[in-house]
Amino acid sequence: MMNENKVSVKRVRSNFFGQNLKALRKHQKFSQELLSSELGLTRSTLSAYETGNAEPGITVLLGIADFFKISLDRMLRQDLSQLTTFELRKIEEGYDLDLRGRHLRILATTVDDDNNEQIELVHDEAKAGYTAGYADPEYIGDLPRLKLPFLGSDRKYRVFPITGDSMPPVNNGSLVVGRYIEDWKALKSGTPCIIVTADDGIVFKSVNNLIQKEYCLELHSSNPEYEPYKVHVREVLELWAFEYYISNSPEYKSVTVSQINQKLDALMHELKQRN
Repeated sequence: MMNENKVSVKRVRSNFFGQNLKALRKHQKFSQELLSSELGLTRSTLSAYETGNAEPGITVLLGIADFFKISLDRMLRQDLSQLTTFELRKIEEGYDLDLRGRHLRILATTVDDDNNEQIELVHDEAKAGYTAGYADPEYIGDLPRLKLPFLGSDRKYRVFPITGDSMPPVNNGSLVVGRYIEDWKALKSGTPCIIVTADDGIVFKSVNNLIQKEYCLELHSSNPEYEPYKVHVREVLELWAFEYYISNSPEYKSVTVSQINQKLDALMHELKQRN
């Protein structure tokens, strides 16, 4: 039954090499003559690369990517003119990361016969393999799908099982519905999120966005027994903003974002009173 559903990979890519080469040259204030000399090329060859009238071989491509401290994948497939000065500066410092998530980050998703995205459930048995299979169409295609008509059709959702007691009133074994976040920089601090990292797997925390200042996310629990901790964005695989919660406890049938935030606000007030 599940094999009748389609699996797609979002984020269509294209070759931006020529315009990226020009953008990086101008960002570092190189003239064509100076950069061609640094790269061991003629000025006319460099100009032809920038305009798309010629394409370099793999050895030259790798040399240019190494010169600008950028991955070849990003050099070819992401429009670097859309990056901020902050992002370009971080690339120059060796942080070749995609903070916006709209170009290099792959999202595998299932679609129905009308090409509408479906809502996959990462059940307990599949949870352990999610960090390895989150971008694998076959892995995602094997996940069961849910129909949640109260959610909008214009965004991508996925359902995750939550373990532990770090985020009450969300209790152990409950299901949390997350909305896929493409642009991590735009994430508002204090947003409850499902954070997927290679080391910790799937965790549910409130996120303090420190990307602009420290290039990391600070994760907070609503349970005061758990200390906040920071995760460098290099370690983050996916971010899903909390949308809805389905509990396996008769005490809580569902919890909204506002209820989670009320719990966090009450905790912060209690901690301030203690201090």
